[in-house]
Amino acid sequence: MKRFRSSAAFWATGFAVAALVLALHSTINGKAASAPDATPVLVNSCLITADVNRLADFYSRVLGIEPRRAGPDYVEFRTSRGVLAIFAATAQEKYIPGSARPDQNHSLVLEFEVGDVDKEYARLQGLVRTWVKKPATQPWGTRSFYFRDPDGNLVDFFTTVQARQTPQ
Repeated sequence: MKRFRSSAAFWATGFAVAALVLALHSTINGKAASAPDATPVLVNSCLITADVNRLADFYSRVLGIEPRRAGPDYVEFRTSRGVLAIFAATAQEKYIPGSARPDQNHSLVLEFEVGDVDKEYARLQGLVRTWVKKPATQPWGTRSFYFRDPDGNLVDFFTTVQARQTPQ
């Protein structure tokens, strides 16, 4: 029974954090969150960081847009297709202890579609400190480059250079 109670508490805390993120997201957007339909839709990726201001400044310069802030612990960058959110590790720890460790992401790639990969690569030379892959055209029809943000998250800027061919 003790194990069940701790699992229930864990899930209840998880739901509380999800509600908080949705509430912050809808507060920033000035509208109430709507009930999801039957198919999940990814609308938000949230980076947990030890330094919200540092990461917000970096992405503001990389993306060329100002973040919307909801206090010192949460900012978001709205793009035409989705939202990149940044949330303080200290705040995350209060809601779901032990659930996230900043600066340790090695399994997710943030991908941003851009108009001209080579121009963006040149523009970011003075800003990005860790380059992973120089611009290259991939066999699947995209041109892209990869770099790491100040927390070590992998970022891909890409553009489609030819129509993808689907297997017959």
